[in-house]
Formats: sequence, C-alpha cells, structure tokens
Amino acid sequence: MTREPWPARHRFFVEAPLRVGIACPLDALARQLTTVLRLTPGDAITLFNGDGHEYLARLSTLTPRHAAGDIVAVRTTAADPRLHLTLYPCMLKQDKFDWVLQKGTELGVSRFVPVVSERSVVRPAAALTSKRDRWTTILREATEQCGRTHPPALAAAVELDAVMLPAGAHGFIAWEGADSAPALGDAVAAVLRTAGREALALLVGPEGGLTNNEVQALVAQGWQTVTMGRRILRAETAAVAGVAVIMARGGELGA
Repeated sequence: MTREPWPARHRFFVEAPLRVGIACPLDALARQLTTVLRLTPGDAITLFNGDGHEYLARLSTLTPRHAAGDIVAVRTTAADPRLHLTLYPCMLKQDKFDWVLQKGTELGVSRFVPVVSERSVVRPAAALTSKRDRWTTILREATEQCGRTHPPALAAAVELDAVMLPAGAHGFIAWEGADSAPALGDAVAAVLRTAGREALALLVGPEGGLTNNEVQALVAQGWQTVTMGRRILRAETAAVAGVAVIMARGGELGA
C-alpha cells in the first residue's frame, strides 16, 4: 500500500478488476477526461471499484473516444460507512428527490428504497422505472465526490404497503404526528446501546406527510415512530437531517 502523496484529485467509479501493474480501459470516461476536464496523457486520476481501495492511474491513452490508464499505486480508504443504514424516502418532486439521493450518499446511506405512499407526487411505483438510470448516475457521481469506494445500493421503488423492514434491522419512522415518541437521536442511541445493531432503517414521508393509517401499519410490522424536533421539516430536509442524526449517533460523523 502506498503512503506517498496522492497526486490525483479526480475520482471515478469503474466496474472492472483493478490492481497495480495492469492497464485499465477507460473508454467510457474518455469524453469527460478530454473535453470536460481537459486532462492529458501522463495526468493522474483515482479509480475505485468497490473493493475498499483507491487506485492511482496514470493516463496512457487519451482521445475523445478512447482512454486507458496504468495502475501505479493503491491505498485503503476509511470513507465507507461502517453503520448500515437503509433510507426509505417517499417520492418527492424530481429535483428534491435527486437532492436526497445525493446528500444521503455523502452522509453514508448504504441502501435506498424509493417509496410511493398515499400522498406521493408520483404514482404508481411502476411509473418510476424510467428514472432508475438517472438515480444510478446521481449515486455514482456523489460516491466519486465524497470519497466512498462503492455507490449505495438502489432498490426498485415500492408501494408503502409492500415495504419490508430488513432482517435484523431496527426501523425508524420520522413522523410529525408522533408527539409522545422519542427524538430520533435518543432512539438511535438506545438501540445501538442495548442491541449493538449495525443495521438501521429510516422511513421519511412525502410532502404532506404519512397518513395515520400508513404509520400504524408500519408500527404493526415493528417500525418505531420518532420525532425530528419541535419544528415541522420539509420532507427532503427531514430525510437528510434524519440521516445526519443517525450517522452522528453511530459515530460516522467524526471521532
């Protein structure tokens, strides 16, 4: 593992085996490397493929259609989350939902499950299939930016009545109607302290919130209602703030 200064600031996810001493084809990145970033042969970039390492590549071939890099060094990274958090964000307007995906990735969400609830903007869940490529691109680009070595998993969109709590995980519902419920941070701390769980889930409603019947159905499955403080947050704010609270209580945001 190299400990030398790392002379590359551009990171790219590739779906290919990587190891020092081999050349990696990069044709899929050729246009971005040449036209957008204006790199030249000999410049260094960082590659990662989800194996927990970063690889330093020196560009050996670079045209608008073809590119390749020689892997010259490797190092480990500590940016990948240790706490496994699945976020169930109910569908929002496109720019807001895209923002939740981006910021959730930066904060450490391991898996996203888009949810269609009674008050969601887009219905039914099948109508969201065409958005998957866009969402995958957002997750990959956010992963490249934040230093993680693997993009979060992206499940198919589901109707809320089909939501299933992951096996072994403790699920929280951020609900403005949960007046007597504990605050999210306190609830997370209690779960991590008593159960030592490393798998959590958070479900956040859409604009307009979840209905009482939807919440009660989830509670019957084992989900726990929690509050997000004394103020009513917008759906996209609640999703990102909730993730930040969970990650902070789980030791993911600082020492």
